Amino acid sequence: MAETADPLDGGGVRSVKSAERTIALMEYLSAAESPRSLREVTCDLAIPRASAYALLVTLVRTGWVEHDDSGSRFRLGIRALRAGAAYVEHDDVVQRAQPVMNDLSDQLGETIHLARLDGDEIVYLATCISRHSLAVVSRPGRRLPCWVTGLGKAILAGRPWNEVDVLLPETLAARTEHTITDRAVLREQLAEISRRGTAVDEQESTLGLRCFAVPLDFGDTVNEALSCSIPIVRLDDAREKVIIDALLQARERIIR
Repeated sequence: MAETADPLDGGGVRSVKSAERTIALMEYLSAAESPRSLREVTCDLAIPRASAYALLVTLVRTGWVEHDDSGSRFRLGIRALRAGAAYVEHDDVVQRAQPVMNDLSDQLGETIHLARLDGDEIVYLATCISRHSLAVVSRPGRRLPCWVTGLGKAILAGRPWNEVDVLLPETLAARTEHTITDRAVLREQLAEISRRGTAVDEQESTLGLRCFAVPLDFGDTVNEALSCSIPIVRLDDAREKVIIDALLQARERIIR
């Protein structure tokens, strides 16, 4: 039987430069920690000033980008929030995981996260916030390097090392003094995580915080993971066992 061509594989279709520039601009603003000026946009994205200005004006008019009171610095607009919220609301994994996450949060009283691998980063999809005043929360949409988090390591451990090695950047940048930056050490830890079934972020992304994570393996390739984050001042061996057991039980409820 002849194979049917995928209409979205892009074969023989030229890219639309204005669309590519718009996407690059939106991704640039989404990653920015503060509003950006027209000059910064043109320099960082290598877009001609006139083109960048026209894109920004169009996006401001349509609500996808906003400017500050001076009109000279730009950030994502409320329509971008709407699009991101729609992605999460209609995501099958989030819909399956959210009720279980709510129960897990009620049971443990700690912050629960769901994340997905995207390139060499994890993206937080859903969060249940700890009831304690001392808590670290990663809001949906936040990105972190996959090798610095329990969530990322739980996902990577479900893949062959040659695939992981290609996915990772040449240099594993550190976020804290505890971050694993040696490939050989990371490979050994991923093998241990694969055998154990759980991953731990030992203050590797945030000082004072330990994160326990389990992979959510719905098929051949693991793309998502579930975690519980807790300040180390509230943690002891007995509490650690309770958290790991609860995560494993939650995992089974989500993937079954």
